Amino acid sequence: MHQLFIAVVLPFIGQVELGGYLLAVFLLCILAVIGFEFVNGFHDTANAVATVIYTKALKPIYAIPWSGAWNFLGVFLGGVTVAMGILKLVPLDKLMTLPVSVGACLVLSVLLASIIWNLGTWYLGIPCSSSHTMIGAMIGAGLAFTWYYNGPGVNWEKAEEIGSSLILSPIIGFGAAALLMLFLKHVTKSHALFHIPSGENDRPPIHIRLLLITTCTLVSFFHGSNDGQKGVGLFMLILIAFMPARFAVNHKIPNAKVLTALNQTEQVITKTIAADPGKKELLMKLNGAVNQTKASLAAKNEKDVAKTYSYRKQVEGVIKDIRAVVKDENIKIAQQDRATLTSASNELEHVTDFAPIWVIATISLSLGLGTMIGWKRIVVTIGEKIGNEHLNYAQGATSEIVAASTIGLSTAFGLPVSTTHVLSSGIAGAMVASGGKGNLNSKTLKNIALAWVLTLPVAIILAILLFMLFHLFI
Repeated sequence: MHQLFIAVVLPFIGQVELGGYLLAVFLLCILAVIGFEFVNGFHDTANAVATVIYTKALKPIYAIPWSGAWNFLGVFLGGVTVAMGILKLVPLDKLMTLPVSVGACLVLSVLLASIIWNLGTWYLGIPCSSSHTMIGAMIGAGLAFTWYYNGPGVNWEKAEEIGSSLILSPIIGFGAAALLMLFLKHVTKSHALFHIPSGENDRPPIHIRLLLITTCTLVSFFHGSNDGQKGVGLFMLILIAFMPARFAVNHKIPNAKVLTALNQTEQVITKTIAADPGKKELLMKLNGAVNQTKASLAAKNEKDVAKTYSYRKQVEGVIKDIRAVVKDENIKIAQQDRATLTSASNELEHVTDFAPIWVIATISLSLGLGTMIGWKRIVVTIGEKIGNEHLNYAQGATSEIVAASTIGLSTAFGLPVSTTHVLSSGIAGAMVASGGKGNLNSKTLKNIALAWVLTLPVAIILAILLFMLFHLFI
């Protein structure tokens, strides 16, 4: 952790234009987000290695670094769609108009509430969702923000979308794993696949080992691409809260590139209005937004918060209006012109939805290194305590295939899901398909369910209390 901070973060600190205690708070926030992702590594990634360790497919000394490496790659190659979805939960636009100390209170309360609950459940060996915890903490901090500043602190539409994803994913995991397990039982003739390993030297045949290692690799990669992005989102929240002029928009995108997208949009508008003058209200609104964005583009300044804020708002408005036009079937737009508008909106989105490569690298390293420490408590629960018997090869492979598929699809749609909940429910589904309800360990399932029920309210309350505390001192 210390070496990671020196290697990746310190070179950036010299560029930070913060003085006095705010610099100290900023550094604390950076350490906290690295700590959160580090904890996430050994808390959640233990799920990915539990099956290969308990089926003897890989020894821990090989499984842990292997999973850590694929988590690293998952974050690095996974994009930023999920990260930006996380950012949209909180009032970014409002934060940019308030003192930096307000953003510091919000960020610290989210990070510390998440870390406290994650460490507590890890210590007890209970698989608990870091995603669930973080979402709850962000809602709690947003509610506290609302009370203090009389403005919308939580994007409830986005919260509902994310909440649905977190609730549905374990149900899907349970059902899909049970169905896949039943399919394997009735179709495959390989008795070795359903063997329960016993003893240190009872290892699976090579083809089953390769299957289990492959599924572990996929879960690790997709965990990085989904959970790692949450850390990227939190890191960007810190940067935007403390240095909005520099990080609220991507200043590295050339103005000429933005102008090209705006000009292409304007050309389609002109062409469409000429072809169908009766449907021009929405198009004229978009045209006005394009002109205002051009003015903001010309005036934007990397050191001016107000101008950066105006530019960001204008770009967001244009993107929203373009997509409204594209979706409106009453407006007659040629297919090629619709494609042009879609391409322009995607290009403009890179202005607001981005993360510097060093941010992604920091989170990747934190998650990868965290995987290699503290994994055993959760692995024991996953491998031994969800069912009343030891995990067999088919159950391990089935649960991980379902987990990897669910997480991968969620990442593609930009939705955060819980690796812990999906994999735990997948193992439970595979156990039920193997031997009915009696094959499940009711005590462990009650603990997991209790953690699942308590996580959201506890994280919300913790974040509110921490926000109030920090508000007194920052």
